[in-house]
Amino acid sequence: MTDTAHTPRAIGLLLYTGALLGAGLPLGKLASGAGVPPLVWAMVISAGAAGVLIPVLVVQRRFVLPRGRMLRYAAISGALSFAAVNALLFWVIPHVGAGYAGLMFALSPVATLAVTALAGLATPPRLGIIGIGLGLAGAALVALTRGEASGAGALGWAVLAFALPAILAIGNVYRTLDWPEGAHPAALAAWSHIFALMALATFQIALTGTVPLEPLHAVPHLVLPQMLIAGLTFPAYFALQRAGGPVLLSQIGYVAAAVGLAAGTVLLGEVYAPLTWAGAAVIAIGIALTIRAQLSPAPVVPRRAPCAGCA
Repeated sequence: MTDTAHTPRAIGLLLYTGALLGAGLPLGKLASGAGVPPLVWAMVISAGAAGVLIPVLVVQRRFVLPRGRMLRYAAISGALSFAAVNALLFWVIPHVGAGYAGLMFALSPVATLAVTALAGLATPPRLGIIGIGLGLAGAALVALTRGEASGAGALGWAVLAFALPAILAIGNVYRTLDWPEGAHPAALAAWSHIFALMALATFQIALTGTVPLEPLHAVPHLVLPQMLIAGLTFPAYFALQRAGGPVLLSQIGYVAAAVGLAAGTVLLGEVYAPLTWAGAAVIAIGIALTIRAQLSPAPVVPRRAPCAGCA
């Protein structure tokens, strides 16, 4: 449940976190082009998050070993929301492009809204749902235009990418329902990524028998920025989970989609059709409506004055 007093902070966290996620997408494609395996790059993200956060937590005297509910939370969050999502994300980026992969994040609010309703959690007001719907329409328009540009050979990868919003939605709702009382968001982020790192390493060894770190030595200009971005992103990500709830959190995908398109164009030279940018504009309108809905005060139901002489 979201505290309305935290709404302006949640909106700021939404924009900040989504922008960082979108900015990191082109780095993944460049790393793939340099021969870095997708699972290894996903490990870079989790190692960056944990590596940046643990020293900060130690200095702040907030570093604690996870036990009980916190241990379960970190293990499930790490394996589901970060290991599975990042592995799939960087597997599909070389085949569908950073912009298209980023737009798969834009589908997660609709999936999260559905899972939230099934779980009996609070859903956004009507204006917020309209904003989510517009975001979906814009994402669908961009996905269609990107599918035409990618050609038939990328169709299977484009379909596989649709598993991303489903995994994200389940993780978003789980992290709200099972949040360990009293746990600090940065501590949950650090331990979740430690478990994600272990899961990714296990997957990589199961597939190839080794964890090839040599390709990373050739791209320190990509590794270091990605680790820093991860360290900056995930404390805010968990803080947004707490302050905004699963549906608002899921809308970082809208921000990441817009930033991913722009970054793909500027940094990678990816070319998008005019309809693609029209879809991005519709996504932006959806974001604006969602923010407006979050900032609007809840309607006040007037109370009837007690009648004179009533018991």
